[in-house]
Amino acid sequence: MEELYIGLMSGTSNDGIDACLVNLSAQQVEVLGTCYQAYPQDIKIQLDNLLNNPTTTLATVSELDHSLAVLNTLAVNKLLQSCSVNKNSISAIGYHGQTIHHEPTLDKANSIQIGDPNFLAARTNITVIADFRRMDMAAEGQGAPLVPAFHQSQFYSTEYNRVILNIGGIANVTILPKDKTAAATGFDTGPGNALLNDWNQRHQHSEYDNKGEWAANGKCIESLLLKLLEDDYFSKPPPKSTGREYFNLDWLENNYQVNTYNKTDVQTTLAHFSTHSIANAIVSYAPGTQQVFVCGGGINNSYLMDLLAKQFGSIEVNSTEQIGLHPDWVEATAFAWLARQRLLEKPGNLTSVTGANREVLLGAIYKCS
Repeated sequence: MEELYIGLMSGTSNDGIDACLVNLSAQQVEVLGTCYQAYPQDIKIQLDNLLNNPTTTLATVSELDHSLAVLNTLAVNKLLQSCSVNKNSISAIGYHGQTIHHEPTLDKANSIQIGDPNFLAARTNITVIADFRRMDMAAEGQGAPLVPAFHQSQFYSTEYNRVILNIGGIANVTILPKDKTAAATGFDTGPGNALLNDWNQRHQHSEYDNKGEWAANGKCIESLLLKLLEDDYFSKPPPKSTGREYFNLDWLENNYQVNTYNKTDVQTTLAHFSTHSIANAIVSYAPGTQQVFVCGGGINNSYLMDLLAKQFGSIEVNSTEQIGLHPDWVEATAFAWLARQRLLEKPGNLTSVTGANREVLLGAIYKCS
């Protein structure tokens, strides 16, 4: 018998909602349908302002909370219609929401996702599981990354030491040793697409650098690259997580005087920055890696992927599609899986990843009736 769940994911790129319908009745997840709900331009601008403007009003946050709930409801309805599935057959929606702030330090640990889950539950009449991060943080964890538990369930191999690399706005890795007695680990490596997208939007006036074509036309500024890689974040040991609250254009422009360089060369250097920080993290914490499987939007950046292949040399670098899941839908599928874990009252965090002091149930349950 099928166990149908919907996963909704909005990442740090602030571009839209990934929605997927999955069957979780078997060990291997089966994706039955997908759709993408882009954010309107005004929503994207408001989200960027939330990140960059510390004086944003509570009224603005509240309005966005509602608007995002409406957009996620549209995504669910579009997905159900395209798959010809009755909503009564859906066990639950795993709903990440849109992160607007993530501060993992223990003295003031907090993480805020908006997009009202009450509205989503009421308008779809489907159980919604949301607010996945804060229980882990209450247990002294980072609240991120949360997908490694799912990666372990789907991608573990007894033959190869694997790394699952997600390149979203921020990049993160899940390290899966073939040794069953070794714990899976994972952490945020630093910038993925976020700085590339932001610099591109500022100077090319388009949403993103299509296939990395702009970056491919420049030259890496080696002195700038070395300075970027000296940031304190990269010397911190795991567990660790980060976000656009830290790695953003203000950080880039205020600390590194990037506007004194050729704009194209800066874009090229930022691509090298992402791939070097990713490769350095894997070499440092997973030196026996034999296979790297990539998911997330960064896999569509051909220049970024070419740089990664050069960084890893003889290590095999492929898409997660090679091991059963299309790279665009891994994270949304993960939150569907996390929703099932919550309904079954099974822990959703890996303490070896987040640093939490114990395994906990992740997510709050929202039911309209």
